Amino acid sequence: VGVVVPEFVNEYYAEVIIGIQQVLLSKGYQVLIMQSDDNSEQELKNVKTLIHNFVDGLIICPAVLSENINFYMEEVNKGYPIVFLNRVRPELPVNKVLFDNFKWSFFATEHMIDQGYERIYNLSGNNNLAITKDRVKGFKKALEKHHYSEGNYKIIETGLLPEDGIAIVEILIEKDDLPDAFVCVNDLVAIGVINSLEQKGIKVPEDIGVIGFTETKMAAFMHPKLSSVKQPTFEMGQKSAEILLKLINLEKVTEQTVVLNGSLNIRQSSIKQ
Repeated sequence: VGVVVPEFVNEYYAEVIIGIQQVLLSKGYQVLIMQSDDNSEQELKNVKTLIHNFVDGLIICPAVLSENINFYMEEVNKGYPIVFLNRVRPELPVNKVLFDNFKWSFFATEHMIDQGYERIYNLSGNNNLAITKDRVKGFKKALEKHHYSEGNYKIIETGLLPEDGIAIVEILIEKDDLPDAFVCVNDLVAIGVINSLEQKGIKVPEDIGVIGFTETKMAAFMHPKLSSVKQPTFEMGQKSAEILLKLINLEKVTEQTVVLNGSLNIRQSSIKQ
């Protein structure tokens, strides 16, 4: 079985792969893992290489700007077993395992509102990602519920790495435009934000609150400890592998779209002093 992920920097994908392997190795399958470097062309090369080497099926987490969906749909329509993970539009008629990004972005934002933060900025990730769109919707819904005006929040497109969080903070400091709180697309961006703020003498959470997403192992060990939305990454890997096995064995798949739940881990970084 072939597995294609965007990168290995984020431990999110490592945990997904462990879940995939636990299911497939126990059934006698080899797992061939390739990474696309979050590049659409490389992703397609990887997928074609795996198909040409006669893998029995594929689990794909697409790149940020993946342009390969037409190719994938052709393969799916031929009956080739493919399961998509995480970064795929919910309305696509393919087998996929997703996280409820809208719901947990809503809860993360509402936590910041409950803490009394009045000016909240969302560092959203790439606007082309389905997960970004869902998390932005959840962010806006929470603000709408609590009657925040547009002047009290911003949505800022970012990358997905710590340096992207650092860069945004530096720009906002130059513009004298820092908020009371940041809701970040992932923990890596949140860690970059916290490091950048503290280097400038701005304390978290005393001056600015920060919450992340995806719950990296670093979250509980950094200072301050990072609040984050925990995603069931291992379970997402397991579920995608279980669905793929059914497709390979021509068994009926009852749910084309599986949406998994998470939890909110509140720590120091978001608790207003």
